[in-house]
Amino acid sequence: MSFNTFDEGMTESEMMVHMRSLESKNKCFKSYIGMGYYNTHVPPVILRNIMENPAWYTQYTPYQAEISQGRLESLMNYQTMVADLTALPMSNSSLLDEGTAAAEAMSMCNNIHKGKRKTFAIANNCHPQTIDICMTRATGFGIKVVVVDVNDVDYGSGDVCGVLVQYPGTEGEVLDYGEFVKEAHAHGVKVVMATDLLALTMLKPPGELGVDIVVGSTQRFGVPMGYGGPHAGFLATSQEYKRLVPGRIIGLSVDSCGKSALRMALQTREQHIRRDKATSNICTAQALLANMAAMYAVYHGPEGLKTIAQRVHGLAGVFALGLKKLGTVEVQDHPFFDTVKIKTTNAQEIADVAHKNEINVRVVDGNTITVAFDETTTLEDVDNLFKVFSNGKHVSFTATSLAPEVQIAIPSGLIRKSPYLTHPIFNMYHTEHEMLRYIHRLQAKDLSLCHSMIPLGSCTMKLNATTEMMPVTWPNFANIHPFAPIEQAQGYQEMFKNLGSLLCAITGFDSFSLQPNAGAAGEYAGLMVIRAYHLARGDHHRNICIIPVSAHGTNPASAAMCGMKIVSIGTDSKGNINIEELRKAAETHKNNLSTLMVTYPSTHGVYEEGIDEICKIIHDNGGQVYMDGANMNAQVGLTSPGWIGADVCHLNLHKTFCIPHGGGGPGMGPIGVKKHLAPFLPSHPVVPTGGIPAPDKRQPVGTISAAPWGSALILPISYSYIAMMGSKGLTEASKTAILKANYMTKRLETHYPVLYRGTNGTVAHEFIIDLRGFKNTTGIEPEDVAKRLIDYGFHGPTMSFPVSGTLMIEPTESESKAELDRFCDALISIRQEIAEIENGKADINNNVLKGAPQPPSLLMADAWTKPYSREYAAFPASWLRFSKFWPSTGRIDNVYGDRNLVCTLPPESKVAEERGTTTT
Repeated sequence: MSFNTFDEGMTESEMMVHMRSLESKNKCFKSYIGMGYYNTHVPPVILRNIMENPAWYTQYTPYQAEISQGRLESLMNYQTMVADLTALPMSNSSLLDEGTAAAEAMSMCNNIHKGKRKTFAIANNCHPQTIDICMTRATGFGIKVVVVDVNDVDYGSGDVCGVLVQYPGTEGEVLDYGEFVKEAHAHGVKVVMATDLLALTMLKPPGELGVDIVVGSTQRFGVPMGYGGPHAGFLATSQEYKRLVPGRIIGLSVDSCGKSALRMALQTREQHIRRDKATSNICTAQALLANMAAMYAVYHGPEGLKTIAQRVHGLAGVFALGLKKLGTVEVQDHPFFDTVKIKTTNAQEIADVAHKNEINVRVVDGNTITVAFDETTTLEDVDNLFKVFSNGKHVSFTATSLAPEVQIAIPSGLIRKSPYLTHPIFNMYHTEHEMLRYIHRLQAKDLSLCHSMIPLGSCTMKLNATTEMMPVTWPNFANIHPFAPIEQAQGYQEMFKNLGSLLCAITGFDSFSLQPNAGAAGEYAGLMVIRAYHLARGDHHRNICIIPVSAHGTNPASAAMCGMKIVSIGTDSKGNINIEELRKAAETHKNNLSTLMVTYPSTHGVYEEGIDEICKIIHDNGGQVYMDGANMNAQVGLTSPGWIGADVCHLNLHKTFCIPHGGGGPGMGPIGVKKHLAPFLPSHPVVPTGGIPAPDKRQPVGTISAAPWGSALILPISYSYIAMMGSKGLTEASKTAILKANYMTKRLETHYPVLYRGTNGTVAHEFIIDLRGFKNTTGIEPEDVAKRLIDYGFHGPTMSFPVSGTLMIEPTESESKAELDRFCDALISIRQEIAEIENGKADINNNVLKGAPQPPSLLMADAWTKPYSREYAAFPASWLRFSKFWPSTGRIDNVYGDRNLVCTLPPESKVAEERGTTTT
């Protein structure tokens, strides 16, 4: 591909040819590397109807639960699946990957002990990427990480807050941790266990061993390896620690009709509310992949999963038995589930022979190989492995002939006896037809971009073009192990190089890291790069981070994770940073100033008039400028972070560059940096990447995500978008997004106050309407307007951020004028409904806004006691008679759900009982 024609962009046909060319340069060898990544069979019914279905992948995080009940049910299935298999009472609804989940668990251990114990022990049988992520994360928290043999953990100092072990271990061993856990608990130490859910269908679950926190990845539950991601990590624990759990938790509540309904629970833990006091900075997680994994469990059910696990274990057993018969290598004599550990004197030579046969094995060191089996392995594959390990000897047996001799390789005391996945959901949909109907039944409950615009400010819900999405499921992109030799992934490597160059051109930076696999991860990575830069210069004391009060909650949460002290500054009446307050803060802290975090345009929807001066003030006082890339959709082609004066910036590829939001993930948050920060970019312990140590010993920041290039499988989406748009198209998109926001502002300004504007009276790509004046006179709040918009067929805008009592609206360039008008008409109509309350024509407590949304169950009930008509409640606009999206519940009670936390599927008998009570 030539980028000499980047101005014009490529046609769809040219893009498809180019992407097929890249795919052909990737080689999908049969992978037995393991280390948390496995080949898996993705059921076509799930692939086609979730992963490739815009009705699922164009949804937003389920803040408006009344129009998100389908994916909320699926995520509740996910949480139940994880809780059942780990034998712990609760799980979150996904994390970014296994490694970051372990780091979050380490943070939990630190918080459980209120920061009074500052050592975290990691067993050396954990995956190397997990160890490295924890070591990186620990530096910001001031935690000392010690990596030790599982038998040599020293509790004598009394300073150990937690210990992390792997079950099964990274080299395959299955250990009995029962006594280990008891000893740790005797010293007040929490135990974190990284595990494999498929193994737990056969192995005694962590909860029965007394483990406190369990983490892992659900990748092998029907999600492609994708050269590293995206995959849904998980974290399970007890209810005792529910307010310390990172990420989203789906919980059960009730709606205005008394019916059971689902919602995101305990949001007061999260960064958008608690900011620097949050349990984690995580925002976007991996909802789409969690839904795929949950559906995999629903489709196979408990017996199906156990059959898969027994088959995988049996194949590993056949292989181990065959190697013993060959006698060319030594098979390590320890219990295993799917991974066989082999001792030899020529590990690399064997791996080279394997490569010639298009097979990848893991070379642990010069004398050690491991071979990990998965559900796609066949007996013929095992025969091929025998030939690789035969050292030229004739193999006188076959895997089929050995199979009857194989016995289970798990000690009887570690064999699982407890039931799991007993809920009817996991025992009903085991044919493709039934599964298809279940997926579509859930899908019908959720509003997505398939139905209408989603005008969430600061979220950039734009078109995810079909051409961009297609390569994601192509086999030579989807089926590569992230630790495969680089020469087998030349298509990916070429794309990374091209994408990095394009992002540098767009942002004005010198280098990019593609490793951060979410926006929040990008924020954290960028701040850690700045921290490493100061440390390399001997400025260990520079730990002050200045953050405007209008910043995203992830900003202060990320800064706190880096060990920074946060100084907040205010804004002026126009929504700009108060420059004099900033100057005073920078000068006061000039000896300790680390960085400023700034969003441009600001979250107030205006271009900071003094952004150049702001950057200069920070630089003059020894700090670095971190730019939050959340609002890049109003920068691309018009200006750039590097040109403005930023030193580092993360990009939300799932916003500006068209990766779908997936109902709460996946996302990507690559970071761009100026030349002086490039040596500190993230590295990786398995596949070298990122920053390269400089002659003066400057070191990369460490590992941020489990895979070297983060969620590599979704990068073709952004790459295709940029390449097809070209520089002219990207610039036009930014202009169009700004134009459409200003058009909507003009249409709405006579009905609602527009809170902030620039000096010329315009806004950027988003704007804020002020509803605060309604509360005292009508009792109407932003939630009421947002819920009433559901009756008009729309998702509500962003509520009460960055200013309480307001709505933030972002149309994006993708929406037509007709759709913008329809949304504006809905808001104008709602303003007239508010006027009815102001004029005394509608009751202040019992009106169509307070009653919203109005689900069919309410509208079709025998009794109707509302002071407004059913017709007016359901069809407030003419277009709704042609096509209407119906909410599946009434307004959901958030307080009830938090006070009565239920985050796994309730027993079917309880649901039936509640339905009966509601009916009567």
